[in-house]
Amino acid sequence: MKHFPGKLALQQRVLPAYRAPFFDLLASACDGGMSLFTGSPRPNEGITTASQLQIADYRLGQNIHLFGGAFYLCHQKGLLDWLEEQDPDALIVEANPRYLSTPAAMQWMHERDRPVIGWGLGSPPLSGPLAGFRQMRRLSFLREFDAMIAYSQRGADEYAHQGFPLDYLFVAHNSVSPSPTWQMPERPETFGEQPCVLFVGRLQARKNLDLLLGACAEIQNVRLVIVGDGPERESLEILAGEIYPSAEFVGARHGAELKPYFVEADLFVLPGTGGLAVQEAMSYGLPVIVAQGDGTQDDLVRKENGWQIPPDDFEALVVTMKDALSDVARLRRMGEESYRIVKEEINIEKMAETFVTALNSLK
Repeated sequence: MKHFPGKLALQQRVLPAYRAPFFDLLASACDGGMSLFTGSPRPNEGITTASQLQIADYRLGQNIHLFGGAFYLCHQKGLLDWLEEQDPDALIVEANPRYLSTPAAMQWMHERDRPVIGWGLGSPPLSGPLAGFRQMRRLSFLREFDAMIAYSQRGADEYAHQGFPLDYLFVAHNSVSPSPTWQMPERPETFGEQPCVLFVGRLQARKNLDLLLGACAEIQNVRLVIVGDGPERESLEILAGEIYPSAEFVGARHGAELKPYFVEADLFVLPGTGGLAVQEAMSYGLPVIVAQGDGTQDDLVRKENGWQIPPDDFEALVVTMKDALSDVARLRRMGEESYRIVKEEINIEKMAETFVTALNSLK
């Protein structure tokens, strides 16, 4: 992997634990070192955060959370002091105009003729009574970036539509897992007694696991394994007892504990949003069914390795699961493509390479 010859500073509102390996990998490619500034989430967000990094310098500031919902804002106390102390050659920030302290940090860098790169999901169309004002504010915010890194191709297209220069627009596919170092598991040409459908993740309302239970109840003759814990577990177990008693709730598993579940499964299903296990499932050669979301799934889940369904659409989930399980040979081929995608295209190594390319484009 190429290196960035300078010192990098990187701002995050919070540091989710799943991001730590990526940031350490990126830090290893910065010859001048890397420092990350972050804060704590709101108590009700349910985000598991990392408290340290192995390679990058880690600085915990104070997040001041204002309002909520569509009006949420955040001020990160100590951000400018951290910049003064670190004196970086480049700064990467979350491209989110809701973070009130970011413009001052960008100004600090530009007063010293140093570049600022945004990292964001995209810039979808706005609606509502304040759409015009919000669009003007968004455009003003985007113009301050020297380059932009989008989570997905859809996000990059949205930034381009806002007029961001294509020469300084990059796509770093949102990745949480390294390229697999293991061989893809070999699976038989036929299902066992029953095809095995797997879900791995936090048991919360937005994952729509009630729909998955209902779909299995309608399809029947499916082994459903649900790995994870969370606030919805009790209600889901009650529902399963009523409509699909054979569903297996195995509780939370982490790291190497997850491997046997991925290896035994035939199909991975995420009927809701926010699943981090999709890439890990693909790294074990599983085809996937996921709900359409913010565009980050578009690059990962394609017709060659899975299906995207409308969120909250029970009938679409049932039809898609029946289709997926109707042809074992096709399912195995799609699993091979899943493995290839995360092995060769979408992993934290490729993500770090794109970040370095963006940094070096501004030298």
